[in-house]
Order: sequence, then C-alpha cells, then structure tokens
Amino acid sequence: MSKKVKKKMICNGTDVEVVFREPIKRIDWTGFPGFGFYAPLNQRKYEKDGVVCEQDVAVRLDNGDTIYTDIYRPVGATNLPCIVGWSPYGKRPHDCPADWHTYGVPKEAISEGTRFEGPDPYYWCHYGYAVANVDPRGCGESDGDMLMYGSNEAKNGYEFIEWLAKQEWCSGKIGMAGNSYLAIMQWYIAAEQPPHLTAIAPWEGLTDVFRELVNEGGIPATGFLNFVFRDCWGHGMVEDLPANGLAHPFINDYWIDKICKFENIKIPVYACAGYSHVHVRGSINAFNKITSKSKWLRMHRDFEWPDQYANENKEDLRKFFDRYLKNIYNGWELTPKVRMDVMDAYDYDYQVKRPEESFPIERTIYKKLFLDANKKSLSFEPSIEHTSAYYDSETEEMCFDMQFNEDTEISGYMKLHLWAEAECHDEMDIFITVQKLDENNAFIPTWVFGERHPGAWGKIRASRRALDEELSTDYMPVQRHTDEEKLKKGEIVQLDIEIYPHSRMWHKGEKLRLRIAGQYIRDPWFEEPSYMTDNKGKHIIHTGRQYDSYLQIPVIPQKYRAGNYVYR
Repeated sequence: MSKKVKKKMICNGTDVEVVFREPIKRIDWTGFPGFGFYAPLNQRKYEKDGVVCEQDVAVRLDNGDTIYTDIYRPVGATNLPCIVGWSPYGKRPHDCPADWHTYGVPKEAISEGTRFEGPDPYYWCHYGYAVANVDPRGCGESDGDMLMYGSNEAKNGYEFIEWLAKQEWCSGKIGMAGNSYLAIMQWYIAAEQPPHLTAIAPWEGLTDVFRELVNEGGIPATGFLNFVFRDCWGHGMVEDLPANGLAHPFINDYWIDKICKFENIKIPVYACAGYSHVHVRGSINAFNKITSKSKWLRMHRDFEWPDQYANENKEDLRKFFDRYLKNIYNGWELTPKVRMDVMDAYDYDYQVKRPEESFPIERTIYKKLFLDANKKSLSFEPSIEHTSAYYDSETEEMCFDMQFNEDTEISGYMKLHLWAEAECHDEMDIFITVQKLDENNAFIPTWVFGERHPGAWGKIRASRRALDEELSTDYMPVQRHTDEEKLKKGEIVQLDIEIYPHSRMWHKGEKLRLRIAGQYIRDPWFEEPSYMTDNKGKHIIHTGRQYDSYLQIPVIPQKYRAGNYVYR
C-alpha cells in the first residue's frame, strides 16, 4: 500500500484538500510494465532519417520546477510549427527495454519516436513540422507532483506552449494532437487560452472527469483509474483520483475544476468520437459547447488507437494542421462539420463518414418505446395496465425486446425513463445496454479488436437521480451529483438514465433489446471497470398506466425516397 498524504490545492478558486499518493518505484522491466514507460534521463542530440532529436530538453516553469521534453525537427529546417503531445505515460517508450507497442497497431506502422497515444514525429517532421513530447510535472524525471487533469495541470501546459513558441526554430504556431489523456488535456489547456496555441486535434477525450470517469451515473468506479495510473512513476507525489473520488463523493470545487471551460475555446478544433469508448460523451459535448467557429467532428466505430494511426486519418489531420498551422489554403473549410459512421454488424458499417451539419442531427425524430414488464416487450403504444417484474440485483438481468417492421436508423442520444423499486435496500445501481438481435434472437454485436461490444450503454445510482436542470435536455438527462436521496422501503422512483451517443442501423426483421441489470454488462475486456456497486435483493421494474417506463430513441428519417430506393 503506497503512502498517502493530503495537500491543499486551488481548485475553481477555492483551497481544496486533495489526496496524493506515492508513485511506484522505477519499474522492474522483467514484468509487463503496463502504461508507465519512463526512460532514464539522457540529454543528447542526434540525427536519424532526416530528423534531429533534442532529447530531455529542460524547461523551467514559473514555480521553479523543471520539466523535460523531447523535440523532433526536420534537419536544418526553421520557421516550423510544432505539435505537442502531453500526457503522464512517459515520452519515450521505445527507449525502455520492455517489448512495447500500441494495441491494435502493427509495430512497423509507427516510428520509435512515437509516445503512447501521441503523434508520430517521423511522420510529421517529414511534412515540415516539429513535434514535442513532454513529461509534465512529476512524470519521470520532471520535478514536482504529478497532477491529473483540470486547470492546475493545464496552466503548466500554457507555460510550456509559450516557452516553445519562443524557440528560434519555431514559427510561433503551436498545435496539439493525440488521443485519450493527450486529447483530454488539449481541451483543458486550450481553455486556458495560451496565445500561441493555434489549433488542436483532441481525438477521443472526455471533458467532465467526475461524470465520465470517476462516478459515471453516480456509481464509483476505481478499477479503470487504478489500471491506468498504477504505473505512474516520478520523484514527487501523484494526485490520487480514486482516493479523491471517495474523499469528494459529490461535485464540489475540486470536480468543477475538472470540467472543461468550453466557452473559452475559440481556436480551430478537429475532434473525434468513437462509439466504443468512454470518451464519446465528452468529445461530442465539447464539440457542441465550445465557442470556436472553426470546428469539426468525426464520429467512428473503431477503437481510438487504430483509428489515430490509420493512413487516411493521419492524412486528413495533416490537411487540418496545414490549413491552420501553415496557413495553406487547401480547401479544408469545405470539410463537412460532422462526419459519422453508421454501424451495422460485426465490423461492417452501413455508412462511412456520412456528412451532417450537426450532432444531434437536426432531422431527428424522437420516439418512445414503452416497456411492458409482463410481456418483456417494447412498443410504440403505452400499456394501459400497471405490471411489474423483478430480477435479482446481484445475479440476474431483465430484457425487453421489439422487432422492427422497416429499416430504422438510430443515431444520437437515447435515454431510459424508468420507474423502479428496491425491494429490501435503500439503494439501486442499474446498468443498461441497448443491443441488436437478428430475427431468431441471436445477438448481433459490433466488434472492437475482434471482441464483442455490448452496445450503447448507460448507468445510474438511484440515490443520485436528481437532475441538473441547466445541463439536462429532453434527449440527454444529466445528474446533479450535489447530494443524494436514499430510497425508502416500498418507494417507486423515477429514473432518467443517460445513454451514451450511438449510431446504428436496424434492418427490417431485426430486433432491439434493452438489457437492465444490477452489474456491469460486458464480455471479458482488457480494461478493468470495477464498479463499486451497492445492490441487495430484488430490483422491481414498474410499467404501464402512471408508470410510463420507456426507452426514447432518436430515429433518423431518410433524406430521399423514390419507390423502393432510399437515400440516407
């Protein structure tokens, strides 16, 4: 058990007591090292394949701490825009003796200068860019404590970007790229508005740490965080997000500081959102809320790493950066504001990069599928009879099905409006998924890394059911998370459950299945969610009459029809 200490930190303008823990000791490379790849300090300059690398360049921050960065540049070139990769995972994984590669990406597809989830320096330098891989404060050999998300880490990013812009080889135009942590920090750093940050490309990045990572639906989740940060190494302390989730169980200034200040982001943005991952909500939410007039969103079905390094996507990103970091008039502005894949089955898509003007799509028709607890069915017509059914909250699930009599596209935000009761407990944790079945009730999944994805998902802790009226919309309920209201014996409560954005085609004869359970529903998967559930006994679902339980779905009508021909 690592040592934990509490330190004061300014969050949202307030002094907050924050839990920090000791980092791991430098990794024993005889075992699998996980995410933490920290090569020893090795300050040198070398050339390879037309690229010069200045390794472990020291950058002094205003508070006196020194952080280290590797900078890659085309040999002999000046007046270069620079792309920054910022994360705590180690800036030079290929210098470590462990066998390292990015899952789902052939090792030969990216160069040895590429940090985990970051831009490939040897690709970008070939096209006249510099790339800076940074170890932020507390990471590896960099001084100080390791911070996790929010304005305090973002302010360090601000300082680094302004330092970078002053280097003699730099044009003064800085961009940022990368996915997951590298994408998340782009949102936060851009919100601090460093003058020389010119454009960002956050591909898969959540923007509300409490709602989207630590307490999704109000259910504490420490497993994934411990999985990701278990290998963080440094000389200082590490901000302990799992411990802070327990120390600050409701949204306060600590968590408000870790919600992106969307209104501050005015520079050009090229965002991505993958339907299969936790980042999809935050990416789309940010795209809609930032005030930039130059913003684009690409929504896809792949996992983030293969998507990032695919040739066509790197080329697409280069057009974006060429336009805004090099001022090349290449017609980028003609790119559709939203491009989206509509998934079908397995690794097949119904449509790829379909152009749209917005998401949610303006022509969306919201329809309600009413639950019938007696028939275990969904129907466009509400039941006039009150019925109920139960499942064991710790071992069972309940399913509701309906069959489509015509091709139906569901793209956007679903929500579940549910009346439920805990028979013998003061709490309910409910997990839901929306799936596609064939006419014989066989599950038709989409594949991620060849594994079955469970479908669109949502979850809720019943005591956190109160909604934030300012953030909620008719299609997207958002929980307040400022207090809790435990259940009373026999109390039937209304739950409005947010389901993460999704896009999929159901063909005539196929079925939609709504699964409801008291535990996380997923086949074996390399990520470890480990939700801290609080369930006992039976969950009772009420439907019909005054208990109008329904699944609201966003149906997308065809754009054009001629006889049997349909264009979407």
